[in-house]
Amino acid sequence: MRSDDDSFLDDATSETPVVSSTDPRVTFTGAEVAAEIADDAPQVDPDTLLPHWTDAPTGQVPIVVAREAADDGDPWSAIPAPAWREGEADWVAHEEQFDASFLASEEKDEDTARPWEFTLPEEEIVEEEILVDAPRPEPQRNQRTRRTATANPLAGRAVRQGPTNSVTRATATGLVLAAIVGGFFIAGTLPVAALVLVALGLASAEAYAGFRSVGAHPASPLGIVAVMTLGIAVYNKGTAAYGAVSVLLLIFGFIWYINAEKSVDVLDGLGATLMVYVWVGVLGSYGLLLISPNSYPGGHGLSYLFAAIVLTVANDSGALFTGRRFGRHPLNARLSPNKTREGLVGGTVVTLLVGVLILPLMSLWSRTHGLEAAVAMCVVVPLGDLFESMVKRTLGVKDLGKLLPGHGGLLDRVDGMLFALPTMYYLAHVLKLG
Repeated sequence: MRSDDDSFLDDATSETPVVSSTDPRVTFTGAEVAAEIADDAPQVDPDTLLPHWTDAPTGQVPIVVAREAADDGDPWSAIPAPAWREGEADWVAHEEQFDASFLASEEKDEDTARPWEFTLPEEEIVEEEILVDAPRPEPQRNQRTRRTATANPLAGRAVRQGPTNSVTRATATGLVLAAIVGGFFIAGTLPVAALVLVALGLASAEAYAGFRSVGAHPASPLGIVAVMTLGIAVYNKGTAAYGAVSVLLLIFGFIWYINAEKSVDVLDGLGATLMVYVWVGVLGSYGLLLISPNSYPGGHGLSYLFAAIVLTVANDSGALFTGRRFGRHPLNARLSPNKTREGLVGGTVVTLLVGVLILPLMSLWSRTHGLEAAVAMCVVVPLGDLFESMVKRTLGVKDLGKLLPGHGGLLDRVDGMLFALPTMYYLAHVLKLG
């Protein structure tokens, strides 16, 4: 039974019939579309092109996880996968993995350049180069002279050029020095001790000046006093003075930098102070230890000190003249390109001849002992020269002073002797010369 008011249902249900819940032929809107899809085919959302959430997993993983499966032709595949970086080693291990060169463009102009590309005006480039070459203003606090370790110790530092040393001038200066030193040895032990003490003070002053020239802040007056105090103490008290003077220098050095007018790098300043003290003061004081009455009561120490000086001069002179005449192959091009292997051979030959022929003319020296001492000097004297060359190369200076014409500074002349003095002291004990 139906009324006229229900006639509109005929139009509304003309396309999709409506049946009661008790009708066995129940249908739902859209069922015909679902029936057309195969049971095993995944349902894909036409808007997002993603599988329906009710489908079974396909086994695919995000591209971040499966980075190795990326297409080789895709430039973004060069980007490394995300990695957890907790310590510094993690950053070092993953650096330089990302190569951004594929983002570059061969043509860079104002129209086609990417946002991260820009070209400085030529005026700004020139100004930047000038600023790089210009001396940097000295910082007011925490002044630091240590630099990042590089393959070239002179990287970023200009080398000061010294005057070219003339062989004639150097020879004349050497003869004058030989006459002066010989006169002091004839005068006796005390004049020789005073000469050695003054030489150590001047040499340490030259070394401290070299460190100050590159911006370091050594306690130069304190270091010079410590060097000379050590020499006097060693001459009077023997080896027991080394520990006492060294401890005092460390304590007073700490007090020195506490009361400094401006804050400086303590490691740089105190480190340079102690380095020169050990290099010049401790090694050089063995010259005073050799002639000390406490070391050799018979006064034979003068003979050992004179032998060390003669053998050192023989090695330096033989290496100089042989190297200038026949030198072709550098001994160590990085540290000292002027020292050659031929010069090393020439210095060795001259030193051995002096040890065999000259030393036996003095008391306590036999031909065998002279040869043994000469062999030891042939090893340590070149090492002393190379050590000073390494220091000068690092500081960027050619000579540490100008006191001796043709030789540079006093430290440039006694660098090998600083290594020869302790060697001669212990050699005298080993060979039982005294």
